[in-house]
Amino acid sequence: MTVTIEEAVQKIKDGGMVILVDDEDRENEGDIVAAASLVTPEQLTLMARQARGLICLAMEPEMLDRLGLEQMVAHNTAPYSTAFTISIDARDGVTTGISSKDRATTIRKAVDPDSGPADFVTPGSIFPLRAVPGGVLRRTGQTEGSVDLARLAGLPAAGVICEILREDGTMMRLAELVEFGKKYDMPVCTVADLVAYRLKTEKLIKEAAAAELPTDYGEFKVRAFTSILDDRTHLALILGDITPEKPVMVRVHRANFPGDTFSFRESRGRADVEYALSMIANEGAGVFLYLNREETGADLLSSLQHVEDTKDPTSQLDKAVGLESKLTFRDYGIGAQILRELGITQLRLLTNTPKRFTGLTGFGLTAVEFVPMHQT
Repeated sequence: MTVTIEEAVQKIKDGGMVILVDDEDRENEGDIVAAASLVTPEQLTLMARQARGLICLAMEPEMLDRLGLEQMVAHNTAPYSTAFTISIDARDGVTTGISSKDRATTIRKAVDPDSGPADFVTPGSIFPLRAVPGGVLRRTGQTEGSVDLARLAGLPAAGVICEILREDGTMMRLAELVEFGKKYDMPVCTVADLVAYRLKTEKLIKEAAAAELPTDYGEFKVRAFTSILDDRTHLALILGDITPEKPVMVRVHRANFPGDTFSFRESRGRADVEYALSMIANEGAGVFLYLNREETGADLLSSLQHVEDTKDPTSQLDKAVGLESKLTFRDYGIGAQILRELGITQLRLLTNTPKRFTGLTGFGLTAVEFVPMHQT
């Protein structure tokens, strides 16, 4: 039904187009994607006539800064914060700016590294979009996906995108998008697959510090790793000798300050931490991976206010601050990279939810056993 990211990247590199589909729980739509540096008038005509959506130019922030393009609005209230800048036309080489030839000229000029603010007039017929730094690993939209595909193809990090609509103006869904792709020679790929591909092929962590950490459960060594995506720092607590030849007991825990620190009755956070450390201590060797999460003071204050307004404070606080601490796919990939950095290839995974870890082999890890978490 869909092609691999490698196949999609090759199609973009060859000057072709692909269909990029986002998640069902997001916009649930497909966009035609072409490399901005290679786009042709014919491709733009096809987008306008057959896809019928808005043709946009997604660009990495550095390109837009070079062109001096400001955001369309100072306060973005769009549902997914789509970051439109002011629209543009090329100053030279175009007439009205709206023809496919004119739009191709403007797009090519915009991604030319020698172009600057003086080469464009505003407003115009091309709608640039500012991609979030870090691409789909920070925001899972077609804007970032098109930029990532162009970059992976070795081309300037900018893509032309256009939503695909039915004849009645409603959005096409996956089965229809696949048929559309067959008709117009556009392989279909997903943002989710692009996220997975980048997590597996790019190194996204760097070691920041190491220290000895005496605990009630033994003398652990702690190694801190920082994600280059968001500067979050994650901790690996290591006990004993770790070798690739021997399966290692591992617990992956997503941090949650209220639950891990204050032992709310409805939260298992602190109990999970203590139980996992005791299991690793009994084993004599293992790793407790503590994945940091983005949490601000405002988040905590909002959660506490929510508790004040409810009749069941503890359970409501759990819901408000997410004390179940579910791993996101990005957390999952970052955690896998840290484990590989520690030299781990085989895991005895401490978890009550083994289904969350079905994709480990793609990261070079094998779960040889799932060990249940039982607290007394």
